[in-house]
This record gives sequence, structure tokens and C-alpha cells, in this order.
Amino acid sequence: MDIELTFPGGKRVDAHFGKHVVRTDQPAELGGQDADPAPYDLFLASLATCAGIYALGFLQSRGLPTEGLALKQVSEVDPETHLPRTIRFELTLPTGLPEKYRPALLRAVEHCRVKKTLAEPPAFEIVTVE
Repeated sequence: MDIELTFPGGKRVDAHFGKHVVRTDQPAELGGQDADPAPYDLFLASLATCAGIYALGFLQSRGLPTEGLALKQVSEVDPETHLPRTIRFELTLPTGLPEKYRPALLRAVEHCRVKKTLAEPPAFEIVTVE
């Protein structure tokens, strides 16, 4: 998938792909207007939402209850690098979920493609084009 960027002003950067646009901005303390999430915040949100869709999909595909399903992502940040040391997904199970499904549900969340990409990072190239 190709993503094309536009720069609509200030510290805003918008990503266009397919029929979608993801708008970003910087917090006020970094010179932005905080009108939209910062790119790094979207990155972290992509981890959480990816884990969440795998949990939801596991339950829905088996006709299991989803009411009460919740996920909270907690990051332990290195004070020197300001990067996450640990990212923990705290999964609240749906009401009435049979115990036998717990291990399989956790395994399903492990299949999140965003998490897997971080575990096996791609090579990055930065080039200029005419």
C-alpha cells in the first residue's frame, strides 16, 4: 500500500491512502495546534486497535459473547530514550466467556500484524526522487 502525504499548514501532515485520510498535528508545546493526534500517538493506537480487532474477531468468529470486552494498552517508557521499554495489553474478558477459550483468545491477540511487524522490523530506506 502506498501512502501519500500532504502538508496543509502549520505542523499538520495528512496521510492519504485508498479512500482514507489520516490527519495528524503536533501538540501545542511542539508548535502545533493539537487539532489531530500526533503521528507517534497514532502508531501506539495502531498497536492497541490491532490487538483489539484480533480479540474481537476471535470471539465473533466463534459466536462467543463480546459484551464487556475491553483492552487497555500500557507503555513503560525509558526515561532516557523516551521510547517504550514494554508495551502491555491488559485484556478484560467478556462477561460469561468460558474459561476454556482464554488461552486461545490470548494467542489470537499475539497474531496482531502491527505487533508482528515490530517483532520482525522491515528495512528502512530513505531516498530522494525527482
